[in-house]
Amino acid sequence: MTDVLYGLPWLFVVVAFGAVVPVVPTGAAVSAAAALAFHGHPLTTVVVVLTGAVGAYVGDAVTYLVCRWGGEQFARRVRWLRTGHRLDDLADRLREREIPVLLVSRLLPGGRIPVLLTIAVTGVDWRRFALANAPACLLWSAVYAGIGIFGGAIFPEPWQSVLVAVVVVLLATQLISFVQARRGH
Repeated sequence: MTDVLYGLPWLFVVVAFGAVVPVVPTGAAVSAAAALAFHGHPLTTVVVVLTGAVGAYVGDAVTYLVCRWGGEQFARRVRWLRTGHRLDDLADRLREREIPVLLVSRLLPGGRIPVLLTIAVTGVDWRRFALANAPACLLWSAVYAGIGIFGGAIFPEPWQSVLVAVVVVLLATQLISFVQARRGH
């Protein structure tokens, strides 16, 4: 249990950093930490979920502020936004269903940055963003921790659980990205 608790600050840093620099596999980090927590003391998985959610929330807040400051041109320059993404359509969907769009964008690879950018550029108030993003980060962390817990429940050794959790997350992410690319989004 203490090993997991000592690792929580690192989990926070990895997830917060990965929310700003999207090449870091933050979902895999949460899944691996949850798998280890499950083998140590299952109740610590709750702390892993909360740590992952807070890290994601802080990283999203930084990304929102950077997007607010730098706008769409900056996001394209640092390659946060893929070529061909249209923010106009996303802005319309956000006006209609802000919280569901945030929830889904957090779970889809490559979906979070365009949504955060659209929210920042279209002038969505910081308080509204902060309130709407909290459940999205908590759901995201719980889903990825669930993958780690699943691996922990199936495999007897912690290293096996971590390996399976990371592989499942990476494969799922690649599959979703492939499907999105085939659909042209």
